[in-house]
Amino acid sequence: MVIIGLCGGSGAGKTAASAAMASLGAAVINTDEVYREITYPGSPCVRDIADAVRRSVVNDDGSLNRAVLAALVFSDDEARSRLNSVAHRHIKKATEALLERYRNDGYPAAIVDAPLLFESGFDKMCDVTVCVVANQDARIARIMKRDGISEAQAAARIGSQYDDAELRCLCDYTIENDGTPEELMSAAKEIYNEIIEKRQRT
Repeated sequence: MVIIGLCGGSGAGKTAASAAMASLGAAVINTDEVYREITYPGSPCVRDIADAVRRSVVNDDGSLNRAVLAALVFSDDEARSRLNSVAHRHIKKATEALLERYRNDGYPAAIVDAPLLFESGFDKMCDVTVCVVANQDARIARIMKRDGISEAQAAARIGSQYDDAELRCLCDYTIENDGTPEELMSAAKEIYNEIIEKRQRT
């Protein structure tokens, strides 16, 4: 099974690209969804996060107070660093378990959809990396529509992430998402097929 790391900034089109690859038979692991699943009330991840950030970020029922945590980590760089260290460790463990399951199930490929693929070190578990990039105006419009936030907030979110030039340098393949949704789907499928064909030849 080939493990494909998929990354891209907010609003670039990662979800659509992973869906295109899934339609060709790949398993998909969305690390944001993994994080939500492992932060259930009273979970080891929630307890470790509370210990790491040294603040009251847990509700009375043992669930993570995501609003308080978000406000904290955006205002405290040290707390954000500690949170990321703990969260990435738990996400990596859960992702590795899913990869083993998909490998045993006979999937030809698994997509690790990780917004912070390189920052988290998850790229090291991947055989090949792919980024989705798009022009900033299109990304801002998508984020505003998807999340119901202002243009300034969307721009700030983009500004806090790797820029497209960095991702192009870091990744093995780049999907340009400045056209139609159909063009994105076609480009993602073409790259996926090329990766699988190369894997089969080795």
